[in-house]
Amino acid sequence: MLHGIDPALNADLLYVLQAMGHGDDLVICDANFPADSIARQTTYGRLIRMDNIGSPQAIRAILSLMPLDSFVDSPAERMEVVGNPDELPAIQQEAQAEIDAVARRDAGRDTWPMGSVERFAFYERAKKAYAIVATGERRFYGCFILKKGVIPPP
Repeated sequence: MLHGIDPALNADLLYVLQAMGHGDDLVICDANFPADSIARQTTYGRLIRMDNIGSPQAIRAILSLMPLDSFVDSPAERMEVVGNPDELPAIQQEAQAEIDAVARRDAGRDTWPMGSVERFAFYERAKKAYAIVATGERRFYGCFILKKGVIPPP
C-alpha cells in the first residue's frame, strides 16, 4: 500500500500511466470486450487487469493520477450503443460523472462531455492505444478511451 494512491491501481497500471506520454490513449473496457486479443496489438502489448471493480471506479482511480488532454475536444470517449448512438446507458452516465469531477478539479469547467465512437471503430482505435485495462464490469457499453494530458509546471 502507498499513501495517496488508490489501492485499485496495480503495479502494471502504475507503470503504464507513468510511461504514457501526452496524447497517448488508454482504453478502459468491460468484461465482454475482446481485451486480450486487442491488447496484444497495443503499444504496451499486454493486458492490464482490474477485475474486481467496474469501469466507473477504474476511471476514478486512473484519473486520480492521470490528467486528461485539455488540447482536444473530447479527451474521454465512449463506445456508442449499437443502433442508438445517442443513448447514454447508466454505466456511461456514471463514467461521465467521474470525468466531470476531474473537469471541475483540473480544468476549471463544470463538464467535459465524452465523445462517442461507433463499436467497430472503437475496436480499431483500441488497437492503436497505448494499453488496454480490462475491468470486471458486466454491464454492456462499459468501454471508454481516455487521452493522457500534461501536468503543467508549478
